[in-house]
Amino acid sequence: MPRLSLSGRAVLTVTGEDAEDFLQNLITTDLDTLEHGDLKPGALLNPQGKILFEFLVSRNGGGLRLDTLQTSADDLLKRLALYKLRANVQIAVDSESLVEVSWENESGASEADSTVRDRRFPQALNVMRRYGGEPASDVPETMWTALRIAHGVAEAPMDYTLGDAFPHDVNLDQTGGVSFRKGCFVGQEVVSRMQHRGTARRRILIVTGASDLPATGTSITANERDIGTLGSVAGSSGLGLVRIDRVKDALDSGNPILAGDIPIHLAIPSEHRFTFPEAKQEA
Repeated sequence: MPRLSLSGRAVLTVTGEDAEDFLQNLITTDLDTLEHGDLKPGALLNPQGKILFEFLVSRNGGGLRLDTLQTSADDLLKRLALYKLRANVQIAVDSESLVEVSWENESGASEADSTVRDRRFPQALNVMRRYGGEPASDVPETMWTALRIAHGVAEAPMDYTLGDAFPHDVNLDQTGGVSFRKGCFVGQEVVSRMQHRGTARRRILIVTGASDLPATGTSITANERDIGTLGSVAGSSGLGLVRIDRVKDALDSGNPILAGDIPIHLAIPSEHRFTFPEAKQEA
């Protein structure tokens, strides 16, 4: 059972009589479908539909927990406070919170909600997240990176830049991180239009290199044309945020795809439902 304490995380708690309605009207995740003991991805968007903040949301007693980047926590708190108005909501941030992750174990979510199942991953993996307790250091954090890569689970800032990506770009529509049924949230109109028109051009794909991949941030190219950027890397495997129409063109024409000067193969994560476009999309 691999287990480790993640670095660079912070936890916001949102409590109060209006906490759930308050968040439901702001974030991409549908809280009506969030069960106790489960954790789902989510985001707070700008009005143009791009991700300002990403987080993992779960229930915490009578309130909600937002597990986010430590570097974003204070700004997320301030942004949520702008929307608070007269709502009966209390928001607090713990920038020193211990966040432990484990997988391939036999235990499940705890009744106290301190341990929750990460629904971004297949249930059989039993990926769990625990808040509080003692630090764990059984394995290096690179093993967690490798697990994310294997299942196409993207996280900022390694795989995309906050403020520069739509939820579809980073596959939030594939991992339960955005709802198209719950009604309005900030940026909802733009995101829903992308869904119904099928206009998502960028996606996170799994990258497999002919040898060890270069550093995060390296350009991915085809026919000397930039088609995306390399994100998280673990040896010869990684994630890439790429234009899937340009990937399809390269595959159809037999042009090699490179990360730096390393030949690579790009694949849709096996659990995800989108496909490469049938025809070239207009830039």
